[in-house]
Amino acid sequence: MAVPVARKTKTSRSKPAPAVRRISPLRFLRRWLIRALLGAAVLLAVWVVSYKVINPPTTAYILSEKRYLGEIDRQWVDADLVAPVMLRSVVAAEDANFCLHTGFDLDAIKTAIDLGANRGASTITQQVVKNAFLWHGRNWGRKALEALLTPMVEMTWSKRRILEVYLNIAEFDEGVFGVHAAAWHYFGIGPESLSAQQAASLAMVLPAPKARSASNPTSSQQRRIALIQDGAQLIAKDGRAACFED
Repeated sequence: MAVPVARKTKTSRSKPAPAVRRISPLRFLRRWLIRALLGAAVLLAVWVVSYKVINPPTTAYILSEKRYLGEIDRQWVDADLVAPVMLRSVVAAEDANFCLHTGFDLDAIKTAIDLGANRGASTITQQVVKNAFLWHGRNWGRKALEALLTPMVEMTWSKRRILEVYLNIAEFDEGVFGVHAAAWHYFGIGPESLSAQQAASLAMVLPAPKARSASNPTSSQQRRIALIQDGAQLIAKDGRAACFED
């Protein structure tokens, strides 16, 4: 009787398990941080560009004043419904080279540094960026964001739009925001009816709206008003109002 021969069975070699790629927590955190920063930058850019056509409903400063005072006086008004002399007066008072620069007045900055002061170095565009998108306060973080957003506003908005937004979010007295509320508050008239002197008076209060009055100026403030009137006439004659005039 034949003895059965035992067959050799092939033993299958087990394949090594694929190596699990481990992502270090630091790399994972860095990747998501970059994504978050890029996302925030995109949202901020969309926000800035949107205000080219959308009127800012409020600002951080207006909200803080509303919480403090209980209520504020503000109503949006298009630039077409504001006396042209008001636009010229604000430019003459706050940023005479508004039509000549692209967001930063380097000559004004140099002068401010030489004099050891920062008054007069900030352009209307910079003030719009600060008031519309950022917060009040002197710190490097806000200044850095302001420096980034100012060119973006200049590239995407018209000069007239920049001035229109500025006139509608600027503070003219405690709780009084925008030229519409200011004209009624101080003179009992609409912004379309402002005279050259009234417009200059409103522009005079802008650097210190809580400490100055457009309807009851001091003697030194009256001299300032006269200078603003002269400046408004000058920029109309020499072409420095051309970028925002109809």
